[in-house]
Amino acid sequence: MNQHWVSDKPFDPHVTAELSPEQEKFFLASQWQLIWWKFKRHKIAMLSMAFLLFTYGVALFAEFFSPYALHSRHTDTIYSPPQPVHFVHQGEFIGPYVHGWSYKLNMDKLVREYKEDTSKIYPVKFFCEGDSYTLWGMFEGNTHLFCVDYPGSIYLLGTDRLGHDMLSRITYGARISLTIGLLGILLSFVLGLTFGGMAGYYGGFIDSSVQRVTEIIRSFPELPLWMALSALLPLNWSPLWIFFGITLILAMLDWTGLARTVRGKILALREEDYTTAALLMGAKPSRILTRHMFPSLFSHLIASASLSIPAMILGETALSFLGLGLRPPITSWGVLLNEAQNINNVAVYPWLMLPVVPVILVILAFNFMGDGLRDAADPYHN
Repeated sequence: MNQHWVSDKPFDPHVTAELSPEQEKFFLASQWQLIWWKFKRHKIAMLSMAFLLFTYGVALFAEFFSPYALHSRHTDTIYSPPQPVHFVHQGEFIGPYVHGWSYKLNMDKLVREYKEDTSKIYPVKFFCEGDSYTLWGMFEGNTHLFCVDYPGSIYLLGTDRLGHDMLSRITYGARISLTIGLLGILLSFVLGLTFGGMAGYYGGFIDSSVQRVTEIIRSFPELPLWMALSALLPLNWSPLWIFFGITLILAMLDWTGLARTVRGKILALREEDYTTAALLMGAKPSRILTRHMFPSLFSHLIASASLSIPAMILGETALSFLGLGLRPPITSWGVLLNEAQNINNVAVYPWLMLPVVPVILVILAFNFMGDGLRDAADPYHN
């Protein structure tokens, strides 16, 4: 029989049990600290977050990271294949360099056949001067991360039918494709929180109305509905208005899933004691929602956002690929893929399909990071 020992010393409510520094740090941590500690244990999610931060940084300073300007054309090297970079010359390491680039016409296949001119060496320079640009439409500059001296060229991912450098185009396209996901999810969050919060808090007729609207919207196939709404955008709109129009369309059709998630969470939180206490103290519904309920589910909203952004990026890419989304002169990954629709050109010039690679990598990174955030925000997940 086990014996239980009880201290006979007087109880002092001001004396607390001694905790180790690690235990004290854990017990005094905020909700965000706990989420961050759990998230750091998800290695793939951490790598994905680092990749996305790098990608957004490159998109933010696309002019600097691109070796050429967005609309810079090299008509003498159209449909150039990716140009190899060398480091060793005649058995001696001299750093990165490229050879001269020349071509001859193949009259049998009607294509240009490029080859290296090994007699010419052009060292790759970093933080060098090249094509002029205007950063964010405000700052004039001509400094690029890397380039080569004229008349050399460096096409790491080849060129297109107009002689545009593919790497520069993909870098500039990242700015539009990634931005449309952030703006779209911002609008979607506003709609989802508003309608989902009202439906969950008030219930009754408002709840039924919001649920019927979400069911009607979700009953339509997404892609055909995107295409129909995009086709309604006037052809005489400027590229900027087309950008905002596509963003609005994606947001208007994406808020339903978030609204249902918010509704379910609010239905549970409105029965909590602190919500009842706030109501009895005379707090207005708007204050109860914004100050007491939404902070409790904010971690779940961040996880939902990280999983919704990829859908918007794919939506823009699909619409632009089909010719119903963004249009030139705006450059996005979808617009670049639209220019590679001709399967005959892709068979001869396969590097035209390279814009699909960053799309796949970014979508995977968002999904991995979203999984990590969802697990970290779940209090029942170890």
